[in-house]
Amino acid sequence: MRVLNSNTIKVIAIIAMILDHTAIWLLADGSTLDSIVRTAGRLAAPIMCYFIAEGYFYTSNFKKYSSRLFYFAVISHFPFVMYLGLEWWQATSVLWSLLMGLFALNISQKSKIPLAAKAMLIGLCCALAWTADWNYIAVLWILFFGIFRGNFKMQMLSYVTIGTVFYIIPGILSMGLDSFFRFGIFLVIPLLLLYNGERGRKSNLIKWGFYLFYPVHLVLLYILRYIIF
Repeated sequence: MRVLNSNTIKVIAIIAMILDHTAIWLLADGSTLDSIVRTAGRLAAPIMCYFIAEGYFYTSNFKKYSSRLFYFAVISHFPFVMYLGLEWWQATSVLWSLLMGLFALNISQKSKIPLAAKAMLIGLCCALAWTADWNYIAVLWILFFGIFRGNFKMQMLSYVTIGTVFYIIPGILSMGLDSFFRFGIFLVIPLLLLYNGERGRKSNLIKWGFYLFYPVHLVLLYILRYIIF
């Protein structure tokens, strides 16, 4: 029974992200509780990717949609690197990966662009996302969520394939059993099975709230981290 609208699923993603990011400084790395929380945290990025693809087909103005995502990717950059203790040039947030995925999907839908050119441009989007959180994995997820929109089985098959090949297997090879939390990406599948295709309540507060949440929660966690410890 499809009972969840997009707003509800996005709230689940927000909760998962808060738990995952909070665990970075509150829980011992590799502990049982840390593994459980990080497993649940794997819900956030795939959900965001799915609804970026959905948003592409619902928006009436791609320029405004992509510009909004770009602005918040820029705004979120320094809260992200500060919270993770990185140099400003070392990495950036998942919002940049989402933006590159949105561009890749847009390219794939342009009938006037030759196939070879599409492949090169999409490859460029993947390369530009290389240092961002979830990097080219998020780009490919958004791309195939969009390409196979309307065919849930193919969406999930491509999602699982990309996640297994580029995320789970490399994790096992580099981290062994400590990478078990990465299998949490599969929890997204039953959740999306409950998606009813509806947005839910529409308001500017909700619309902008989902964008503002990302940089704001990182700033708050950064402040709490240094107040408590």
